[in-house]
Amino acid sequence: MAAFPSPGALSGVRVIDLSRVLAGPFCTQILGDHGAEVIKVEPPQGDDTRRWGPPFAGDTAAYFIGLNRNKRGMVLDLNEQAERDVLVKLLESADVVVENFKVGTLERWGIGQPELAQRFPRLVHCRISGFGADGPLGGLPGYDAVIQAMSGLMSINGSADGPPVRMGVPVVDLATGLYAVIGILLALHEREASGRGQFVDTALFDGGISLLHPQLANYLASGVLPTRTGNAHPNISPYDIYRTGTVDLFLAVGNDPQFRKLCALLGDPTLADDERFATNQSRTSNRDALKFALEQLLAQHEGNSLATRLNAAGVPAGPVLNVRQLVEHPHTHHREMIVGMANYRGTGSPIKLSRTPATYRLPPPAFGEHNEEIPDV
Repeated sequence: MAAFPSPGALSGVRVIDLSRVLAGPFCTQILGDHGAEVIKVEPPQGDDTRRWGPPFAGDTAAYFIGLNRNKRGMVLDLNEQAERDVLVKLLESADVVVENFKVGTLERWGIGQPELAQRFPRLVHCRISGFGADGPLGGLPGYDAVIQAMSGLMSINGSADGPPVRMGVPVVDLATGLYAVIGILLALHEREASGRGQFVDTALFDGGISLLHPQLANYLASGVLPTRTGNAHPNISPYDIYRTGTVDLFLAVGNDPQFRKLCALLGDPTLADDERFATNQSRTSNRDALKFALEQLLAQHEGNSLATRLNAAGVPAGPVLNVRQLVEHPHTHHREMIVGMANYRGTGSPIKLSRTPATYRLPPPAFGEHNEEIPDV
């Protein structure tokens, strides 16, 4: 991992992270990677994810470790007035506070959004909630898998003849964490002109709906209810997993010229002239026949080397890798997507800035590690 002297694009920004579990910590880790000073405040029982294992590194679950680098950590029992006074002292010098308390919790403590806005007019307050504060579902707790179910994502995920399936990673939490980052950066940028902070309202429900593309766009245009298509794309073909002579290969052929190149490289250029396959529309209408024809040709090829040749020719393709193969892949290391310090290893930042790149300065904090030093900062 390269060492960068840059202090980071967000150097000088102080973030108080009151969030727990995934979307909030993911958001604040991104801010920390890019130079923000992040202070993670945990309740006396700790962030739940410290115990979400195995696997563990010492007493701390890998789940927590993956979301909480570049932060200093302290413990406050915000049910106690004296501890809330410590938080208010921290907020006096903060630019951003991120929280995902149940809606109404901060208000009950006398430090809700209106009070914070009045007391700290430059503060950017980001709340991550399940459904927002109001409306038919306002104030209800939200969890990634539940939002996957309610947002329509599960209804379009899985094989055509199978049940709805939860996506294998918490895409709603991760996406909402990214939206929180975007909202915070927009608010900080606007503050440069107005001198005032603002409230950033991010909800998992909204984040889940935003990911429903192109199925939601298709439905709004056609009125036809989307169905599960497995690995196949509802609008494009060939766009699916295909068997080769060795490994499974994903082909993502987006236009007719790419399809012609594919057929030529597979040794049967006349396949592109078949009226069933000549256009994307006809290929999508005849996707089963197309898959059979392509796999007859693909069976004669070694998948990894074929993927290299296809990509070099401008035909998007890639072998289906497992996590170990991904970690060991030379391009993963070239892109610095596995990073480390001391006994820590984690996922590198995908945001590459030329002058102020991400840096990895602090491993995830031990529980209450910085309790003594932070209140005096």
